[in-house]
Amino acid sequence: MSLAPDTPRTLTLAGSADIERAVADLTLQLPQPLAPLARIAYDYMWSWMPGGDDVFRHLDPQRWEMVNANPVRLIHEMKQSELERAAKDTELIAGATALLQRIDADHSRPQLDCSASPERPVAFFCAEFAVHRSLPIYAGGLGVLAGDILKEASDMALPLVGVSLLYRQGYFLQRLDESGYQHEYWVTVDPDRIPATLVHNEKGEPLTVNVPIRDRDIVVQIWRIDVGRVPLYLLDADREENSPIDRWTTSRLYVGDRTSRLAQYALLGIGSMRALAAMGMDPSIVHINEGHAGLAPLELARREMAAGMDRHEAFAAARDRVVFTTHTPVGAGNEGYEVSAVAEVLGSYPEQVGLDVDQLVQLGRTHPDNPHEHFVMTPLGIKMSRFANAVSRRHGEIARQMWQPLFPERPVDTVPIDHITNGVHIPTWMAPPMRSLLDRYLGEGWIHRASDPATWAAVDSIPDAELWQVRNELRRDFAGFARERTVANRLARSNSRELVEAAEHGFNAESLTLGFARRLATYKRLYMLTMEPSRITDLLNNDEAPFQLVLAGKAHPQDEEGKHSPQGIFGYQGSERAASRISFLDNYDLEIGRQMVAGCDVWINLPRPPLEASGTSGMKSALNGGLNLSTLDGWWAEAFNGRNGWGLDGDILFDPAVQDTRDAAAFYDCLQHEVLPLFYKRDFDGVPHEWVARIKESLKTNGPRFSATRMVENYVDRAYDLREHARI
Repeated sequence: MSLAPDTPRTLTLAGSADIERAVADLTLQLPQPLAPLARIAYDYMWSWMPGGDDVFRHLDPQRWEMVNANPVRLIHEMKQSELERAAKDTELIAGATALLQRIDADHSRPQLDCSASPERPVAFFCAEFAVHRSLPIYAGGLGVLAGDILKEASDMALPLVGVSLLYRQGYFLQRLDESGYQHEYWVTVDPDRIPATLVHNEKGEPLTVNVPIRDRDIVVQIWRIDVGRVPLYLLDADREENSPIDRWTTSRLYVGDRTSRLAQYALLGIGSMRALAAMGMDPSIVHINEGHAGLAPLELARREMAAGMDRHEAFAAARDRVVFTTHTPVGAGNEGYEVSAVAEVLGSYPEQVGLDVDQLVQLGRTHPDNPHEHFVMTPLGIKMSRFANAVSRRHGEIARQMWQPLFPERPVDTVPIDHITNGVHIPTWMAPPMRSLLDRYLGEGWIHRASDPATWAAVDSIPDAELWQVRNELRRDFAGFARERTVANRLARSNSRELVEAAEHGFNAESLTLGFARRLATYKRLYMLTMEPSRITDLLNNDEAPFQLVLAGKAHPQDEEGKHSPQGIFGYQGSERAASRISFLDNYDLEIGRQMVAGCDVWINLPRPPLEASGTSGMKSALNGGLNLSTLDGWWAEAFNGRNGWGLDGDILFDPAVQDTRDAAAFYDCLQHEVLPLFYKRDFDGVPHEWVARIKESLKTNGPRFSATRMVENYVDRAYDLREHARI
């Protein structure tokens, strides 16, 4: 296989030629032996291929971290003399050549046998995508889930395209002050220094579409990013034709101003459909991942009406192509807008779909005739889809109760909201040492059979000592990472020398390591960790069975309660033991998440039932041999079997204070009397065999059920209905 920069590849969708030109331009920066790096840099498949990160890190390890693992920026910023030296490194050249061969081989595979095609793909709309840390257009779990779906679709060769917005300032960066209060700041993303390229038309000009917002057209251009075989198209309003206000529409993810957010969602819903049409794609399925793109079905209907179909037929035709996933029962995830705001943002657009503003608002109401009820995207998505789903079994139960008023003639258990439980992309989230271990025992190609429980049965054949050795390696690496980050964070906060030195000498590679990392919403109950101060102090002072706790997370900039939530943990810094055993890592992102789910022995999740729709971080921990200690809510309510971790009561109490008190006591009882003794119960060989037995049970039960492979297979067969066997 030729590795020349102009090697033809299976990039048949809009922007393919633009990607090729970008690769050719980047190749000019490189000595000829390093030419394969240019093509690899413009395909994020390198990020989940074994050894992919190592190839670029080999060029310049320090700069690789400085550029946030961005291969395009790395190549642009390296000196020519440095590149010339690298071009003489036979190990680097061999690694890059082999990596490109694997990527090209993957692109040459036939597509999944289904009715979708490159011209009629599944179109997956989401407000955020967490593909990689070098592409900061994500805020949390919703984006991580969306990124994993793109990667798994690539692995399955499913014809799918992602569509979102290119946020020039992305999501905020976080700094915690000495008290633990969150401060935010933003850094502008230069799209010419990320693996993205503008899509051009046949005249060589940037392809644009017009989107009606506030009764004027916003001109939107389109960027393409390759996530393996799956293109991700990002809409961008930062063009000279637009006013400063209109250009701000794609400025920041979840921008603070409510009306501007609604404009973002209108741009995402309407603009995505127009962009796909301009690129020659007519999706077979439009999958709306959460309500932000909820106007997409109306745009589908508008196109049918423009072609001569009457409104009722057009709405039915649009509904027949839409899948809608709701991700949360929390009010902030189902934001409501007054009629005046809808009228201001959408202007005359409702008329284009045969409705007046009041009729359109009624589609977004649970009780359409209630004039005081706000317009919400979630009811619109449910009403305008042929298949709606929650993201865990328990969330399905809650969603059917929550949205039953949309179907007043139906009993709750027959409300047409199914559930497809979330899963995680194994190649992304499983640390290399664990993957190497499973490669040896689960058989060649096991990762492509990850949804089959039989694939994981061979976990029982892994010697306890080998599995424990991998866990020790992962914990040791993470302890070093936590130590280094904590020192840097405390120095940046101007903490005392004693506090900094406590971190420098803390975080023991042999101690039980607990992890807590997630969005700092109040219902996640970070504060529960500090509700019994005497017990946590006693446990921290127990040197015979020590533990250490590493936390991370961000609160929305407008969530003051969430921004204050780390302060309870910071209050322990005065304790000598806590200073060396507890750390809150600033600026939670994909890299911190990857390190934590690999290195922590126990993953803690304490949501207030029933508000955790799913959660996926615990799934990632399980892939790396971590054990979950979680409230029986979200995914853990269907995963826990009594032998694969620990479960705390998920019953609902209507007095939150009573529930918090009960759950905090149960958490510390479990930690003190079950978790710590089991971890330190070692046999003569130094291996905690009962603990390892739980790890094996967790891998066998959670690996297949909560993989992205199983999840995307469920969507293809049950929601998209793309394969013949799914219709039999």
